[in-house]
Amino acid sequence: MVIKKPIVISTKRKSESSDFEFSKDQVRMTGNNEIDSFRAHAWKVYQDTSIPTTRDEPWRRTDIRGLKLNSFQLLKENQKSSFSDIPKNLLEPIADGDHGGQIILYGHEYSQRLDEELSKKGVVFCDLLTAEKQHPELLAKAIGKIVKPEEGKFSALTGALAQNGVFLYVPRNVIIDTPLHSLIWGAELDFAQISHIVAYLEQGASATYVLEFASQTESKGQSLITNNIEIYVGPEANFRFVELQSLGKHVWNFTHERVQVDRNGMLDWIFGAIGGHLTKNFAELDLISKGAVGKMSGFYFTDDNQHLDYDSQQNHLAANTTSDLLFKGALVDESRSVWQGMIYVAPGADKTDGYQANRNLLLGKQARADSIPGLEILANDVRCTHGATVGKIDAEQIFYLMARGIDRQDAEKLIVEGFFDPIMQRIPFEGVKHRFQKAIADKMGSFIVSQ
Repeated sequence: MVIKKPIVISTKRKSESSDFEFSKDQVRMTGNNEIDSFRAHAWKVYQDTSIPTTRDEPWRRTDIRGLKLNSFQLLKENQKSSFSDIPKNLLEPIADGDHGGQIILYGHEYSQRLDEELSKKGVVFCDLLTAEKQHPELLAKAIGKIVKPEEGKFSALTGALAQNGVFLYVPRNVIIDTPLHSLIWGAELDFAQISHIVAYLEQGASATYVLEFASQTESKGQSLITNNIEIYVGPEANFRFVELQSLGKHVWNFTHERVQVDRNGMLDWIFGAIGGHLTKNFAELDLISKGAVGKMSGFYFTDDNQHLDYDSQQNHLAANTTSDLLFKGALVDESRSVWQGMIYVAPGADKTDGYQANRNLLLGKQARADSIPGLEILANDVRCTHGATVGKIDAEQIFYLMARGIDRQDAEKLIVEGFFDPIMQRIPFEGVKHRFQKAIADKMGSFIVSQ
């Protein structure tokens, strides 16, 4: 059993003023008994679970009392969204050549395509609504199996009320050489956007999937975005999963995501977060069988009054498993980051090799980074290490570069680029790397102007 951080669940119903105003009739039923049972259960858990507060340990450093709970509604199926046009750069290929498949979701509108050859091999890559209609048995095999409603208010909310999402299924021994890409766009004021992402790779399968959440920024008001992300990597399967979040600064963003890696499977999981007003993300890696390997790499860059809270867990549940986590963040202005990580080694999970590190660079006098690594080891013959740092740009590095004719602003840019370079080196495609590097450059440009 994995020992989780405590999550407080109250069985007392809250008044409408202390909860969202969603209703049971908004739970979408599909006609598939297993999916419908999951959603009905998720709704019950949602009703019985309180909005988290700073009294709950996982939320102790993230206060969401500013979230206007009773202001959010769901887009109706026949209601047109007013999302602004999607920037062209978000639709550009992320690797040499085109995508093997692409899904664009914006409100209730969507477009999707998948290479014909992949479709013939049995690959499914579609939006959640299409999966419910055309592939209900495959979807039922995976949805709600990895991220449970009981994990918190927002996981239950998403499980019950997901409006759309993405479903990826890769059959046994199918190798997808070209990356798959999906973009979930938009964050309209006073609306909730609720997405459920499910990926299932059978034994020996291989794929690369890039998932983006992005939106414009609204000057006033709030938007709510919640996501559940469930991924299963089968025996001897190989999955590269890239996430980039560049949401508008009016967005309150809550995500529960977990990847399970089976025997001798390999996962390369890459995060990038630059947007949102407040983000709380629970990201867990479960190594469930012998020989499973998982690498987690992440960067974040916050400014203004942004608040980003990543809660990561590397769970070694079997012997001879390996995990490697490196997260790096830079902060300017009055922004704040929280990273709390845990390596858990279950009884009998001998020969475990686990590593985690979090490095933070403070570029503003009022910026703050809380970095809390942890180990919980219940087995013998393991190697687990962790570390965390929080600091400012080294004055000696600035002096060194300026002494060689580089002005101060360019010197700061070079140092920040160098700080993030270990993360960039882990990114498999130049298109993705360029997307991340541009985001970092944009943030640095804003920082330099504000000095």
